[in-house]
Amino acid sequence: MDQAPVRRPRARLRWLVVALGVVALVVVTSVVTTHVRETWRTTPIHDPPVLAGRIFMAWCSGGFYVRKDDAVYLTAAGHCAPEGYEVTSREGEPIGVFGPKATMERCPYPGKACLQTDLGIVRLVPTAIPWGHLNEVDMGAGGYRILGPDTRALACDDIRSGDLVEINGRDHYRSGRVVEKGENLYEADPNYFPCIIAADVRAQSTDSGGAVLVNGMPAGTISRSFQGYLGFTPLAEGLAALGLELCTDPNCGLTPP
Repeated sequence: MDQAPVRRPRARLRWLVVALGVVALVVVTSVVTTHVRETWRTTPIHDPPVLAGRIFMAWCSGGFYVRKDDAVYLTAAGHCAPEGYEVTSREGEPIGVFGPKATMERCPYPGKACLQTDLGIVRLVPTAIPWGHLNEVDMGAGGYRILGPDTRALACDDIRSGDLVEINGRDHYRSGRVVEKGENLYEADPNYFPCIIAADVRAQSTDSGGAVLVNGMPAGTISRSFQGYLGFTPLAEGLAALGLELCTDPNCGLTPP
């Protein structure tokens, strides 16, 4: 069967994505030895810590706190681990279990895994929930960011070239600008996303899953490396696909135990 016509992104993103043939995706399946460093910070680390924005697995970082019914989740990247994978801390304490990915009901491209975004979720165990801080994102040297009641997750259409991008994957705060966006539909990548955004921010493997802020708003999931630069998928589409609500108050509308 012939493949459906591909809508080509504009020149810069096309050039970056072609480089995926010789540059590894931001995907790992085992513990990595990538150097992890935290840029200088002035804010405290809570107990239990806010994992949104910070590294929480040996190979992946956390995104944002979300909820579904009475359960609290931490977003990550869908490629960080399969559904059912149990996450523990460095000390061996349980953190949570990976849930389903943000898959598309219909996949128009045979041979591809079609996903709304590269969003994964970890259902947190009670002892790993930082009650009173669920609307916070720990940006390390960039400080804690508070998501107020009117905060909404950004979608692909909300994000434009030149927008300010901030990440703290690997507990290393960096910032830059959006340079392009388009479909993720390339032979070197087994996954299809309707939208992926490139930014001029350096990225490495353990950045995967980390929170992306665009103009200070919750915007995406660190997902790919385009010749060493950041590629992220938008947040709103993934939350909608999984029926999740972004936490925008300290207890995410729940009553702590």
